[in-house]
Amino acid sequence: MTAPRTIAEYLKQLRVALHGADPALIQDALYDAEEHLRAELADSPEQDEAAMLARVVGSYGAPEEVAAIYRDQEVTIQRALRPPAAPRRRSALGRFFGVATDIRTWGAMFYMLLALGTGIAYFVLVTVGLSVSAGLSVLIIGVPVIVLFFGTVRGMSLLEGRIVEAMLGVRMPRRPPYPTQGMSLLRRIGAMFTDPRSWTTMLYMVLMLPLGIAYFTLTVTLMAVSLGAALSPLAYLIDDGRVDRLFAGGQLTFDWGMGPHVPGWGELAVVCVGGIVLLFATMHLLRGLGFLHGQLAKHLLVRSAGA
Repeated sequence: MTAPRTIAEYLKQLRVALHGADPALIQDALYDAEEHLRAELADSPEQDEAAMLARVVGSYGAPEEVAAIYRDQEVTIQRALRPPAAPRRRSALGRFFGVATDIRTWGAMFYMLLALGTGIAYFVLVTVGLSVSAGLSVLIIGVPVIVLFFGTVRGMSLLEGRIVEAMLGVRMPRRPPYPTQGMSLLRRIGAMFTDPRSWTTMLYMVLMLPLGIAYFTLTVTLMAVSLGAALSPLAYLIDDGRVDRLFAGGQLTFDWGMGPHVPGWGELAVVCVGGIVLLFATMHLLRGLGFLHGQLAKHLLVRSAGA
């Protein structure tokens, strides 16, 4: 491979050297390389890009060397951050109930509860930001407002990526899609408008409102029903004046549509077992939804490897 003579050629060769790597890793590597090279070019205005690259490649590294370093670092970091592996269970029952020992299950559950708040915040940010930016676009003051709005969206997408990576275990970028150091205001605006990820990020933030409502409602409803059923025998044993509203004549009653009914221990056992099964089935469902949402976030928030 010939030595690159421009920053664009260097980045193209680095992208080729990173072929097959995670798109989030490629985005981080390209951002770091471009920021470093443009900073070197700004520090040496007397040199053109070819001369600067010939000087810098010896210290920063050729594209193939940089790609190898990033791949090695990624393996090391992922090993350090990977949660302890749950013990393998051969039986179907072991795999079914073993979901409770998977840290990703609890991470997905907390993400589903958090998604309502983040979904509202993202939706308000995008709808208000687009409205204000469009309204002020005909005025001079509209230019910095647009830049501020796009910059805020980019920052929020990085924050969402950190949340998704921490809770759902999906590798997300630590850097924006492109650097802005040394770019003029018009070039910065043009890069933001022409980057498809700016618009897919806004789409993701708008979608987070209905998804957040659905995730929160589903999680709270299923967890409340399953825990209530699983703990029904305990409620039957309670004889406390503070929960008299649950009792009729001092006994827990159910209404199956044929009037109040005092359940027996056999019925309570069936309800309890059903609640436990529903509880673990809910954990499997939430972990699956967390995986699917992580793939959606990666698809909409991360610049594709071939972009």
